[in-house]
Amino acid sequence: AAIHDGMAERFRAVLMTGIVPAIGFVPMAIAHGVGAEVQKPLATVVIGGLITATILTLFVLPAICRLVLRPARVSRVQEEPVFVPHPAPAE
Repeated sequence: AAIHDGMAERFRAVLMTGIVPAIGFVPMAIAHGVGAEVQKPLATVVIGGLITATILTLFVLPAICRLVLRPARVSRVQEEPVFVPHPAPAE
């Protein structure tokens, strides 16, 4: 429940943090001027990385968190209590 609530609360902020810079690189990705042969591949990689990281942060990371932080299932078999003798008091 905490993972779901956290995702619902932070969804817009994470989405905007990833998408706005990606949109900012679009002019660089469609440039035709001097140096565009260097800028286009760089912008494409950055845009792809930002979008991939945003998707992973929003969907994959909470799923991994749920798997890792899942409470251990209680065993049906009751363990016998362990007897630990206490030393006799000193006189």
